[in-house]
Amino acid sequence: MNPKHAAADANRPFVRGAQALPSERPFNAGRPSKPPVTKVPTAIVYCEGNFAKIDGKTANGLVRHSEAYRILSVIDAVHAGRDSGQILDEVSNHIPIFGDLEQAVVHEATIPATLIYGMAPSNGKLSLEDRGVVLDAIALGMNIVSGLHEYLGDDPEIASAAEAGKVTIRDIRKPRPSKDMRLFDGSVGDVGAIRIAVLGTDCAIGKRTTATILASALNARGIRTVLVGTGQTGLMQGAKYGVAMDAVPPQFCCGELERAIVSASQREQPDVILIEGQGALSHPAFCTSAFILRGSQPNAVILQHAPKRAHRCDFPNMAMPDPGDEIALIEAFADTKVIGMTINHEGMTETAVNSAIGDYARDLGLPVTDALSRPTAHLIELVLSAYPQLRLIPVVATE
Repeated sequence: MNPKHAAADANRPFVRGAQALPSERPFNAGRPSKPPVTKVPTAIVYCEGNFAKIDGKTANGLVRHSEAYRILSVIDAVHAGRDSGQILDEVSNHIPIFGDLEQAVVHEATIPATLIYGMAPSNGKLSLEDRGVVLDAIALGMNIVSGLHEYLGDDPEIASAAEAGKVTIRDIRKPRPSKDMRLFDGSVGDVGAIRIAVLGTDCAIGKRTTATILASALNARGIRTVLVGTGQTGLMQGAKYGVAMDAVPPQFCCGELERAIVSASQREQPDVILIEGQGALSHPAFCTSAFILRGSQPNAVILQHAPKRAHRCDFPNMAMPDPGDEIALIEAFADTKVIGMTINHEGMTETAVNSAIGDYARDLGLPVTDALSRPTAHLIELVLSAYPQLRLIPVVATE
């Protein structure tokens, strides 16, 4: 057990130095009214051979939650004819899966507005087969959205086809020009909202999903919360604030994230700002967690871990870290505290999830839950236990 957690105040378990919200403004005061509802474009998500897998995490995220696009269907011949929600979470979401683009388009009364490339391959590049699908979609008059490291808008063949077809290409990972980027200046320290980063022990482990569920649950309770996206999927889903961290030159990573957080604070006046994590601080293939901790200066961290994952994604010879070691590393690296842990239940039975939650809670001295399979009240409690002043915010009545 981490001795830092053992010393927690008995009356406020797992809290170490909880920060008060700014006293100069009452909760929910002076906030802008909600913007008018706008019609979102329709979209088909292309995820051939990868839906419900790690490399299909973009498609997985979009069928679970999307504010920027109305997802009509998924393309993956492996699961053609099935409901995507049933495959992903064993709950129907009425978003069907088709074997190819033609079947998906024919199913609709009109041609969908957008084709989203819903995969995140380790090489970050477009295959020859995928290129053909993208060009076919353009020929049908569909806009293209991609989160690849390879920018489709810079590809001569694809760009020429898009220009001829008068459609747009949105490269989510393409950063703003370097002349417009900003360096870290410390202004994130003036943000009054509680900043909580959702980090993990590996990549593609569910950090974004947990952060999305938590943001929705806190807002539903009346605690105004903004989620700052740091990866392509969160930005595709419609995160209003954020930056694709792994596409920004290292010199500007902290400053660009700080820009997004400060902007969210000034425009939304939230009580809580959640920052989506990337990779893992201990993972040698990623540096984004370090930039997230430096750029967001989080007051607290929630850690996501997959107990049954034997090795790091795409690194079969690299064993997963113990979450206790990851917590120690995070708290040594940054002036923050880990306030709870969430479970990714991949490969686990219900009994195994229950055991893991109990065992980790005991061993780590932290509250533990599963964001997908346990009540959202448990997830909210991770935050309220660490920041009891948030309980003073009136609960929003639900119909």
